[in-house]
Amino acid sequence: MELRSVEELMDLLYACRGERPSAGGYGDGPGDPHGHALRTAALLRRRRPADKELQVAGLVAPVGRLLWPGDPAARTADAVRPLLGARVARLVRRQAHPEAWDHDDDLASLRQADDEARTADFDAGVLEDWRTVLELTAARNSRLGLVD
Repeated sequence: MELRSVEELMDLLYACRGERPSAGGYGDGPGDPHGHALRTAALLRRRRPADKELQVAGLVAPVGRLLWPGDPAARTADAVRPLLGARVARLVRRQAHPEAWDHDDDLASLRQADDEARTADFDAGVLEDWRTVLELTAARNSRLGLVD
C-alpha cells in the first residue's frame, strides 16, 4: 500500500487509537500505540525542533500494524515513502534494527524518544496538531509534488 495523501495517512493514524500494544513490538508498555506515537513525536519536537522529518518518523511508526502481514516497520516505511520521502521511510525501517542505532545520530535520537515515550506521562496534544507538519513534509518530499 502506498499512501497518496496526508488525509489517508491521518485516517490510518486515527485508526491506531485504541489499538492494543503488540507483544515485543512498537508501543509496548503503558498506553496505546497512538498515544505513544504522539509522545514520541512531541519529545522529538522538543529536542530537535527544526527536524520535521525525524518528528514525523516518530509519529507514523504504528501505522504498519494496520497494513498487510509482515514486518510492521517495513510496511510503514513502504507505505509512507511516496508521501513523506526516503529519509522518513529509512528512519522508520531502521528503527526496528538495534544494530543501526549506534552509527546514526538520527536513529539514536528516535530510539531514545521512543523509549522515553513508553514511560513519559505528559499531554502530547492531539493528532490534528501534526497535520500541518505532515502536509509540509509531504509537499517537500512527495514524488509528484502533490498533497491533499
